[in-house]
Amino acid sequence: MKIRLGVLFGGMSVEHEVSIITAIQAMNNLDTTKYEIVPIYIAKDGVWYTGNMLKDIEIYSDMDLLKRYAKEVVLYNTNGRFVLQSKKGIFRKIVSEIDLAFPIMHGTHGEDGALQGYFETIKLPYCESNTYACCVGQDKVFMKQIFETNKVNVARYKWFFDADYLNDSEKVIKEIEKLGYPVVVKPATLGSSVGISVCHDAFELNEGLKDAFKYDTKVIVEEFIKNAREVNISVLGNYEHQELSPIEEVGSANEVLTYEDKYIGGNKKIPSKGMASAKRQIPANLSSELVKKIQEQAIRAYKALNSSGVVRIDFLISDDEVYAIEANTIPGSLSFYLWDYAKKNYKELLDDIINIGIKDYKKRENKTITFETNILKGFKGLKGAKGIKK
Repeated sequence: MKIRLGVLFGGMSVEHEVSIITAIQAMNNLDTTKYEIVPIYIAKDGVWYTGNMLKDIEIYSDMDLLKRYAKEVVLYNTNGRFVLQSKKGIFRKIVSEIDLAFPIMHGTHGEDGALQGYFETIKLPYCESNTYACCVGQDKVFMKQIFETNKVNVARYKWFFDADYLNDSEKVIKEIEKLGYPVVVKPATLGSSVGISVCHDAFELNEGLKDAFKYDTKVIVEEFIKNAREVNISVLGNYEHQELSPIEEVGSANEVLTYEDKYIGGNKKIPSKGMASAKRQIPANLSSELVKKIQEQAIRAYKALNSSGVVRIDFLISDDEVYAIEANTIPGSLSFYLWDYAKKNYKELLDDIINIGIKDYKKRENKTITFETNILKGFKGLKGAKGIKK
């Protein structure tokens, strides 16, 4: 019997389109002898849709057409069945059922733990990292703080809320300037290089902060690592076991890897292949000592976040020093291009992610999360509503 696999993608995020690309790549490579694929598209306004036409990337160029033929649905648990029910019509019919959710979301409201928290609330099994790992993995400030306590090396940084900058921009600028120019400004909870800028003086810094605060209430500012090379590695597994991909070096003509580098690849006329579009060298040309150092730091970072499934961890290397930039708990293209070089094809990688998700769910179900004893039984401390102090 096939597993009914709900693939969730899109979402209310600036990485919406990237998520669509990643999800369609995955759906095209899932083993259809094992899985019945149920696409679940979350539009930018938060409305959920399902329908087989959502497996075709061309449908997303005409949203009116998509909304006309795809079914608007809600997902809920009814007596242990996880159903997609139509939201329209007099009779709200059950359109489909799923056994397992595979969130292929990037950014806010999907990769940040919000969706995973909903799955756990309705007891729906799902793949990839849990609520906590996704939440910390999405917030670069939280992530760096946890990395530091687990001996994962990071570049020096400062962080601020938009209110800090609005209340006293001069104080914020002076604090950042202690890092020395240039600095890298990033929205704290975004990915795909959205809102990132390299600033060489106070004017550029002010402009970079203003731009970053368009996307997020919190911003992180890092020292710029000079003469750095960006390398990435993917980790597959969970807290018990970790498998490492080859290391890639990602190239860019810019000071930092941009959204265009990652997803457009310099040619806007050719449809994007997601992260597979970026210029890269696999395996990276590194000494055995550097490879070992990156691998050790990657496993330490993966375990520190309590990650599960496939994660891509990005590093900068300079003068034989390794700096962790961030961990992507649902990486672009699910890092399949890295695992190809490890002789694990995309279909096998997806099988592994799904199997790990099923095992993680079974382990969670075996843990005690509530007590059968009701400590309020017979409690007479409150005398109806009148006994409640306001």
